[in-house]
Amino acid sequence: MVETSNAIIARIDSLAKERKIILRAILVGSAARNTWLSQDHDLDIFLGVTPDGDLAAALEVARLVAVDYEEKYAEHPYVHAWVDGFDVDLVPCYLVEDASSLKSAVDRTPFHTRYVSRWIAGREDDVLLLKQFMKGIDVYGSELKVGGFSGYLAELLVLHYGSFNGVLQAASAWRPGTRIDLEGKGKKAHDEPLIVVDPVDPNRNVAAALTMDKMLQFVAVSHAFLKEPSSDFFFPMNLLPLSDEEIVAQINVRGTKLILVEFPAPGVVEDILYPQLRKAEESIKALLERNGFLLLRSDVSTYRDRAVMLFEMEVWELSKASRRIGPPVWEAEHIARFLEAHPLPLSGPYIAKGKVVVEELREYTQARDLLAAEIENLSLGKHILPAIRGGYKICVGREMLDIRDDGFRVFLAHYFQARAPLRLTTACCSSSLSGRS
Repeated sequence: MVETSNAIIARIDSLAKERKIILRAILVGSAARNTWLSQDHDLDIFLGVTPDGDLAAALEVARLVAVDYEEKYAEHPYVHAWVDGFDVDLVPCYLVEDASSLKSAVDRTPFHTRYVSRWIAGREDDVLLLKQFMKGIDVYGSELKVGGFSGYLAELLVLHYGSFNGVLQAASAWRPGTRIDLEGKGKKAHDEPLIVVDPVDPNRNVAAALTMDKMLQFVAVSHAFLKEPSSDFFFPMNLLPLSDEEIVAQINVRGTKLILVEFPAPGVVEDILYPQLRKAEESIKALLERNGFLLLRSDVSTYRDRAVMLFEMEVWELSKASRRIGPPVWEAEHIARFLEAHPLPLSGPYIAKGKVVVEELREYTQARDLLAAEIENLSLGKHILPAIRGGYKICVGREMLDIRDDGFRVFLAHYFQARAPLRLTTACCSSSLSGRS
């Protein structure tokens, strides 16, 4: 990693000199702080220009660093390259003198590197233990797909609590609203589940991306580990793609109806894509539920160039007759509008518990038919709706077997054994899936 990062920085310096561009290449992130996990192959290198410099010129240099690369966009464009087996993010930024003078969000990162490097000496192993523990229990990663702990957040927790064990002991007593302020400079109120004031930018919550579920998962498993330590906590379950027989077995034993929407994944970064997938998921759930269908659970994922939304139905078929409850009998004006909206009832109107009621035929008795008819009319997100309109398919139950992709079948494996991160806190940790992990 050191040799690769040094070679990349040397190439950036050379390219900049050739083009008479003033910039400084900086290694940031865990690799710069000696807190990177051995299995990680990610490098973050920033191309810093002066506050009045040209980010576009820095981006042009980034494009020339490696032959194998793609351009991505967060707050502004950057390059994601592949060099000697490493995933390398080459990010243009402004080299501001103080974190209070940021011109873009990424300008903050070099300050993070300097802050942690100043205090982390002697505690690197504790950070590595904490990061691996978080990976093992599936709470590591601040990207919105995961909603977990960032590497920087893990480092700050070790700095604050002193050690790996210190973090777990404190975390086992965390409650939503816990606030940590290493420098005591934070004044801004935050409403996220965990508040960790950024020591280099006191208005920012480092834990803003951490979801309530991931925070409390960490709380629960920290308590379990302290009660009964085991190396198993440090290693995530590596689930294999499910076979046709295993998928069918899960469908049969659950007795639910699985409805899958599959479509081309929009070509945007995951931190843009996943919030929109979650928004689309919620819109579809609301559609199904307000029409009388009942969901057990749902989830979203991506694989290769595809995106999927999975809905597991407890009730997926309804009777033809449905009951519509109107306003109280004393609201004459509202009753008139209600009856105008339901002009041809099967039965009614009649009074039940003080309200006007009619019974009428449902337009859709199958969840699949409702979804197919209405999905393009829902609020699905800026990038999701065009992708859906460009072509999608709905698979129900065993129709999912037609999807042969390993990534999709690993997603199903994780969906069916959702208790994996808490496997050591329960008595029943065996299943038809765990034997293949």
